[in-house]
Amino acid sequence: MSSEQPIYRIQFINNGKNYQLFVRELSQSPLFGFIEIGDFVFSSHASLVVDPSEEKLKTEFSGVSRSYILLQAVIRIDVVTEKSSARISDLGDNVMIFPYLPGKKP
Repeated sequence: MSSEQPIYRIQFINNGKNYQLFVRELSQSPLFGFIEIGDFVFSSHASLVVDPSEEKLKTEFSGVSRSYILLQAVIRIDVVTEKSSARISDLGDNVMIFPYLPGKKP
């Protein structure tokens, strides 16, 4: 087994968007019903192409050492060997936050 710390890709729903982040620390939070993430991993831009979605995430999470995500908002968690760029994308019509209150849009 590698002595290198794994990188986790976590996808979750935030404000009606699908956030995909890469972190080195992921654990069950002492706050009931939350997942704790930390040590965010962003690309170092060695090329001239800059992804505006990743830049928005860098700005949003600058100065944040830990973040707590509601368990029901998590879509997927993967351990990855290679990191791609973090991104924000729109949700389709087939994704709904639990619990859902009829008559109210998320």
